[in-house]
Amino acid sequence: MYLFFLAQGLNFTQIAILEALYNLTTLLGEIPTGYIGDRVGRRNSLLIGTVLIAVTLLGIGLSESFLALVVLYVCWSAGYNFRSGSEDAWLYDTLTDDLSEDEFAHVRGRGESAALGVGAGAAIVGGYLGSIDLSYPWFVAAAVTGFGAVVLLTLDEPETYKKTDTDALSFRRTVGIVKEALSERNLRAFILYYYVLYAAVTYLVFVFLQPIFQTVVVDLGVSPEQVESLLGWFYAGYSLFGAVLSYYTGAIKDFIGIQTWFIVLPFIVGAALVGMYFVPILALPTFLVARGLSDVTRSFAGQYVNNRIETLGRATVLSAMAMVSGLAVIPFQLGSGVLSDYVSPLFALAVGGVVLIVGSGVILSWETPVTEP
Repeated sequence: MYLFFLAQGLNFTQIAILEALYNLTTLLGEIPTGYIGDRVGRRNSLLIGTVLIAVTLLGIGLSESFLALVVLYVCWSAGYNFRSGSEDAWLYDTLTDDLSEDEFAHVRGRGESAALGVGAGAAIVGGYLGSIDLSYPWFVAAAVTGFGAVVLLTLDEPETYKKTDTDALSFRRTVGIVKEALSERNLRAFILYYYVLYAAVTYLVFVFLQPIFQTVVVDLGVSPEQVESLLGWFYAGYSLFGAVLSYYTGAIKDFIGIQTWFIVLPFIVGAALVGMYFVPILALPTFLVARGLSDVTRSFAGQYVNNRIETLGRATVLSAMAMVSGLAVIPFQLGSGVLSDYVSPLFALAVGGVVLIVGSGVILSWETPVTEP
């Protein structure tokens, strides 16, 4: 993805602008699309988003200018707006039908594990396709995502959702539900701790993985012509590691606990980001660990938030969380883009690691952001 952008002549600042526009669109679109998901149904919202993403992926593969990518990135973000709150809302309500909502993190983790397992094979294929032409992976991704829209047509709405009085859900009522959810002290602290600080810093890891990987492996003696195919194999290992951890999300929750996980995690990740600036080869295991932790952490965050909100307005509240995260990440993206151009991507991530460590320490000195249910 980012090698494709660099091959199009973009610099790191322009890439950061694209990512910032993506999150700005997220910011402006999350609550309206979450509201639509609550009104028209989780499945229909997922369908709209998936079709929009498929069309956008095709367009990006055909694009040849920064301005075209600007428009497409806005559309891409809008597609994920329709999916972001509705995905977890659909799953949680479906589990509620069977009185097994406490298994949300476990089931979501198993689903994410399956997705990452398939993604490992796709990464290898994508690496070789990218070595032929960096636009080919975009075309294949568009086709696969389009097939996902067909799969969505076979799903049904959860009974829990069908029994809610969605006709009475006005936009003003929806905003009131979001405000009520955010009035809970622990939830507000958790939003600042995870959706603002942790999510913003770790987002940068995924932005700069490819150029840093390229720099590290070339410095180790790998031919530049082999970078794309090698990157595919790295992503395969990256996805498989995430798949294994995601598969055991439920066991991790039982053994460590959500509270301990969130309190320790930012310091481990922050220290790793700082360390790889001084020893660049550490970037490779750091990226693997960050991948594995991200989906488990997202599942735990979804479990924690879903346990504290009601079915009516659920998609909108979850979208509001994503909106907050999208707003927080914008200054991190723009700052990291400038730092990467003037110093290096490794330096930008090291600064992010310091911010994560210091910020987490400050928040924890105020109060514990996560309490077990």
